[in-house]
Amino acid sequence: MSTIEVKDFKKHYGKVKAVDGVSFNVEPGEIFGFLGPNGAGKTTTIRTMMDFMRPTAGKITILGLDSVDDTVQLKGKIGYLSGEIRLYSKWTGKEHIDFVRSLNSKKKDTSKELIGRFGLDPSVKTKQLSTGNRQKLGIIMALMLEPEVLIMDEPTTGLDPLLQNTVYDLLREVTQQGSTVFVSSHNLAEVDKMCDKVGIIKNGKMVAIESVQSLKQKRMHIAEAHFETEFNKNDFAVEGIS
Repeated sequence: MSTIEVKDFKKHYGKVKAVDGVSFNVEPGEIFGFLGPNGAGKTTTIRTMMDFMRPTAGKITILGLDSVDDTVQLKGKIGYLSGEIRLYSKWTGKEHIDFVRSLNSKKKDTSKELIGRFGLDPSVKTKQLSTGNRQKLGIIMALMLEPEVLIMDEPTTGLDPLLQNTVYDLLREVTQQGSTVFVSSHNLAEVDKMCDKVGIIKNGKMVAIESVQSLKQKRMHIAEAHFETEFNKNDFAVEGIS
């Protein structure tokens, strides 16, 4: 059974079709990259997976549970990172982490290890944190209780390249421990580094679902040549090249 199954999912706002008939599966232990330009429908899909929005049509199941009917049960199994992190400005990072821990007190808590890996000072109030440090805190809260499924919307936003690599390493580690990861991005190079499979969305529709290896083989290369003398175009008719 697939960990995540999205079948003919649609989200319409009147005549505006934000997502229009998207289908894909994410398999156990996989890092699935959801790739597309801004406005393609990535965040709408993720918010509906989390039941923050309801689908116009179609069905989404996670761990065999319906995203709408079983939403409360699923919240205890999913680690979630929003693309637009909202934090309590008067709380410290530690208070946020303590709050997340209190929601699932029986689960193993890896927050101390994650704080060390990201170099975050948890005693600082979040209103004083930089964009990068707010992102670190969001990632820690998503990962700290070792969720069965991790859903992350643009997780490396605001992070320097070294910390981006830390995120890639962590995602690999959690899948080795049995978790499944769904991560959105608009950056093909980033998806290449961290994902096993990629679903590409454009204008609310899936245009491809490929392994990263297959996608790399289809990458376009452009070569420009200049000649000192006249040449015959037919001499350059090579199969697979236009």
